[in-house]
Amino acid sequence: MTAQTIAGPAMRVRGLRKSYGKLDVLRGVDFDVAPGSIFALLGSNGAGKTTTVRILATLLKADAGTASVNGFDVAAQPARVRESISLTGQFAAVDEMLSGRENLVLVARLRHLEDPGTIADDLLRRFSLSEAGGRRVSTYSGGMRRRLDIAMSLIGDSPVIFLDEPTAGLDPEARIEVWEAVKELAGHGTTVLLTTQYLEEAEHLADRIAILHQGRIIVNGTLTELKQLFPPAKAEYVEKQPTLEEIFLAVIGGDQGDAVTTTTGGQE
Repeated sequence: MTAQTIAGPAMRVRGLRKSYGKLDVLRGVDFDVAPGSIFALLGSNGAGKTTTVRILATLLKADAGTASVNGFDVAAQPARVRESISLTGQFAAVDEMLSGRENLVLVARLRHLEDPGTIADDLLRRFSLSEAGGRRVSTYSGGMRRRLDIAMSLIGDSPVIFLDEPTAGLDPEARIEVWEAVKELAGHGTTVLLTTQYLEEAEHLADRIAILHQGRIIVNGTLTELKQLFPPAKAEYVEKQPTLEEIFLAVIGGDQGDAVTTTTGGQE
């Protein structure tokens, strides 16, 4: 069954709270996500990003507050929410003994979709994996596995997808491959909630960025709006040196060296 996108925000969160014992992880989180947009939830390790995603995906119950996904309340209508979403966690959930195409066909069959082979071939082409489709996933690079994982999560045309730290642990080249896949999702109208602690990832991908700190959203806006929180920049002459990431991509012969200018994040 393919869930239909309905009018209104793709996600609406109000006063979301969650504690583990005496530890308050979420302390009143509020945000909206527009349909077809990429919304980045940015925060350091332990800020509550994954907890927020797990609540929205109906994998965890909130202590207080309300949340809806695709117009359905996550507490009162969990089955309808699950029909509307796909979730990709921090580690690629692929079968390494199968080929990329076999992984996709398997998921399509489990979802009782017609013509799983055509679905698999379309996704392999969409995520630039056609040439590797017949190879075992154990031979794939980290970026290729991540792209396959995201492709698998799209089977069934879910209108909303959660990407929880999708590039954690990937090298710079693989990270850019995943970025391109995420932009491809939004280009097809999919709403994406992306959690990350890589600052340049949010800057590169997101239509809106929310910073989660100590269980609360402390700022929420477009990149332009966030930049306006700081004093105007002063014009100064600075000799720009290439970053290590740019050097790395240039040395290995990639043509994506201009895609990243700053690396400020760390691993989860």
